[in-house]
Amino acid sequence: MSRPHTPQPPAFNRAALAPGLLGAIVLLAGLALLGSDWYLYVRYAVSILALILCVFAVQAKLWWWLVGLIPIAVVWNPIWPFPLTGIVAQALSLAGAVLFVAAAVTIKIPADTRR
Repeated sequence: MSRPHTPQPPAFNRAALAPGLLGAIVLLAGLALLGSDWYLYVRYAVSILALILCVFAVQAKLWWWLVGLIPIAVVWNPIWPFPLTGIVAQALSLAGAVLFVAAAVTIKIPADTRR
């Protein structure tokens, strides 16, 4: 008689998936708010989510993601804002959304085996 198979805990988790997808959604929705006072909230959200993804990239030891995520946090920072308008803002938002999704899908943090 064989023992029932007990599932093994996952070797990694995808903690970056939710903030990455949310960041892409905020960037794409923010295209409608370009030039308005409400765009300040888009800046806050994008900058914070990019920094959260930076933390997850460091935890996963995927340092090269910082090359794309830190500039996103800097360009969309609400404290010293860069003037984003027109086609440049649209292109940067689309590129940032693609980067957020790519980071969300590829960043896998090793599971904590101490639990």
